[in-house]
Amino acid sequence: MSTNQNFVLRSVLKCPECGHRNVETMPTDACQFFYECTNCQTVLKPKAGDCCVYCSYGSVACPPVQLDQECC
Repeated sequence: MSTNQNFVLRSVLKCPECGHRNVETMPTDACQFFYECTNCQTVLKPKAGDCCVYCSYGSVACPPVQLDQECC
């Protein structure tokens, strides 16, 4: 991924089970398929049709989606 393009790297993940929110830095070189809630320990997985947990539960989509590129 080119470093001269603008995209947001921080996203607030919201757990659908307990509502806890946590700010995370998204990877730029891989999709994150699993995320364990730091409050209730529920393991989040992407919803059907989404490529990663950030696209499903985050305040900002992952960098490839932000740049209209193919994701994982």
